[in-house]
Amino acid sequence: MAAPLRPTSLRNLNLLLRAAPRFVQNQFRAHSTSSVNPEEVSHFNALASTWWDPHGSSRLLHLMNPLRHDFIRGCHASQPRPAPTSNLRYLDIGCGGGIFAESAARLPSTGSVTAIDPSPEVLAVAKGHARRDPGLQGKLTYLNTSIEELPQPKSIEEQYDVLSLFEVIEHITHPADFLDTCAPFVKPGGWIVMSTIARTWASWLTTKVVAEDIARIVPRGTHDWDKYINEEELRGYFLRERGWNSPRVMGVVYIPGLGWKEVAGSERVGNYFFGIRKDEN
Repeated sequence: MAAPLRPTSLRNLNLLLRAAPRFVQNQFRAHSTSSVNPEEVSHFNALASTWWDPHGSSRLLHLMNPLRHDFIRGCHASQPRPAPTSNLRYLDIGCGGGIFAESAARLPSTGSVTAIDPSPEVLAVAKGHARRDPGLQGKLTYLNTSIEELPQPKSIEEQYDVLSLFEVIEHITHPADFLDTCAPFVKPGGWIVMSTIARTWASWLTTKVVAEDIARIVPRGTHDWDKYINEEELRGYFLRERGWNSPRVMGVVYIPGLGWKEVAGSERVGNYFFGIRKDEN
């Protein structure tokens, strides 16, 4: 028998939805020194040992990984000028156990991948798994740090072609401050790419009630619906900040037995990819 649902006030949820623009405006930016939330780190520490189990708690991340690469290829294909075909530099923030970082490092077009995470337990799993593949040596570097503590690039050569935030932004309390900190790491013409979840009734039902409480396909406490971000909020942030262009979005839906599939328009309902390109000098 499924365990009782976690107490959730539908009235409060409805009030949040109706007040969403003001709520987001108040919470999107605040003076803070670190994006690291100790409660979030503790939650993912507990999942570290099963990170590379394709049938474990990170199963949906394993299934989503091919779409991450599809989305990045689509971003590069949309550029006015072709993207470099070699020596691409990646910065993977909130890399977890390294599912994306490892796969990016194996691409022939990749020069290097720097993957960072604030959890030493999760990074120990990532490093241990990477040691199994000698081909990753020299291409993949793991650092136990936050983006705030990572030294900022001093030249274009030290900046990155792709900065990835996969399943990260919805765990950040003040995302605008966080994105402000990320921006200097992207080289002119480079991309910030991410995947996250829209803040809607449907996403509350599917990610909180169904995925966490009923089906148990992700551990309880993985998501905080209040922190979900809608695509138009991300688009608005980057276009207000100036210096960014060509926003791209791809809505995806998890279909049991089939995995993640691109579904046009689903970015307004639940999971989606978002990418935006930094202006060239």
